[in-house]
Amino acid sequence: MRILRTEHIRKEYPGCLALDDIGVSFDSGRVHALVGKNGSGKSTLVKIFSGAIQPTSGKFYLDDEELSFDSPVEAQHKGIATVYQELSLIPYLSVAENIFLGRLPKKGRLIDWKTANRQAGELLQKMNVDIDPAEKVYKLSMWQCQVVEITKAMSYNPKVLVLDEPTSALAQHEVQSLFQAVRALKNQGVIIIYISHRLQELWEIADTVTVLRDGKLIDSIPMQDTDHRGIVHMMFGEVEIRSRPDDLSVQEENVMEVKHLTRAGKFEDVSFTLKKGEVLGIAGMLGAGRTELLRSVFGADPYDSGEIIVEGKSAPQKPTPESMKKLGLGLTPEERKTQGVILIHSIRDNLCYAGLDRICDNHIVNSARRNEFAQRQINDLQIKVPSPLALVSSLSGGNQQKIVLGNWLNNQPKIMLYDEPSRGIDVSAKQQIFQIMWDQSRKGISSIFVSSELEELLEVCHRILIMRMGKIVGEIDPGEIRIDELYAAAMGGNI
Repeated sequence: MRILRTEHIRKEYPGCLALDDIGVSFDSGRVHALVGKNGSGKSTLVKIFSGAIQPTSGKFYLDDEELSFDSPVEAQHKGIATVYQELSLIPYLSVAENIFLGRLPKKGRLIDWKTANRQAGELLQKMNVDIDPAEKVYKLSMWQCQVVEITKAMSYNPKVLVLDEPTSALAQHEVQSLFQAVRALKNQGVIIIYISHRLQELWEIADTVTVLRDGKLIDSIPMQDTDHRGIVHMMFGEVEIRSRPDDLSVQEENVMEVKHLTRAGKFEDVSFTLKKGEVLGIAGMLGAGRTELLRSVFGADPYDSGEIIVEGKSAPQKPTPESMKKLGLGLTPEERKTQGVILIHSIRDNLCYAGLDRICDNHIVNSARRNEFAQRQINDLQIKVPSPLALVSSLSGGNQQKIVLGNWLNNQPKIMLYDEPSRGIDVSAKQQIFQIMWDQSRKGISSIFVSSELEELLEVCHRILIMRMGKIVGEIDPGEIRIDELYAAAMGGNI
């Protein structure tokens, strides 16, 4: 049996103790869930294993060999492969090039493309996916990119495989394909460390669960010895899981009508209304057209035909984000790190970009007003920041998501479009995001909420539309359907 274990691992940063005396072991033949809220120390521990950072003190061992890495390359050579939530693929290279980057097979002094594509194809086949090894990565969907990233890690024949939120962008049937591959690796004796905020999936794939909180090891136990409530309690102590408040009423006034909206190959003949103060959910599996619909409504992508009416006014036939912003719309995009914030800019500036025209006098930024706008959202949304001038990249995923939302709230929107706002953030941060939606609803601001975790839609929304293969196929009342029925409807069952 192979064992990866730590002894008294400690990692200090200025003003922060990220890991405090961690002693834990992970053995082969098991999938080990590693969970904890944002800032608990999960990522820090994984980065130590992967060679991205070094511990301040303490040791870790693989098969009784003490390890110490100066780089991720050294860790890979020792058999430790890590797939991070943030993908590291190069968009304009092919799938095969990304999988074998830096070690492409050669024939003499030239790259042997035939062998590279064949070997990549064999690895992808083991993942049970149909992806062309010669395809450029930028043409792939998000879930396909995730699979390529995992396949790249598996190509090293690792002894230890660390998966950081591997299912965050995957639909249910794709999750099952991934689980099959993970189980195969487990049976081959690979040590698998599995990080996920989707607690409900852990009982399906994990054998043990290790919980970190505030840099400390809380416990490491078999999955069969705990339940959802037990894990949440270990992660947070007591957390209130809220459902939609009873006082959240929807007004009769229609704030937006979408009529027969069509974009070839993405969605077809989509019609719905949105009422003032309503939280409207859109349920569907990955590929149903939910993201594409939101982006077209916001003007980020074109549509071929149809009409959008906001407060009785028809939107331009070729809308842009600027024109839809003027009509009162805001969008928190699925990819917050690349589309929602500018990571290397300050928290203050990121909170003000959508409302620049509100903080400028004659095209010159009013510094006092900018500071006021930023501080208002920091206070109202309870964003935990070291300083408004700190970089957004220094924040946790949950606080980054609040920055995306606060940026639009500073523009005083009438309608907010939320595309996967809870992806990659912990249970506590999700509840805060949902509370913000409800608070805005009380002010008469309407929301459209897309989430792959359909349980969230039942908890949060007044009404849910079912979208399948680019079409709206039904409408349901969250209070009149079970979660298994909602999944069945989204996947093609009867509503």
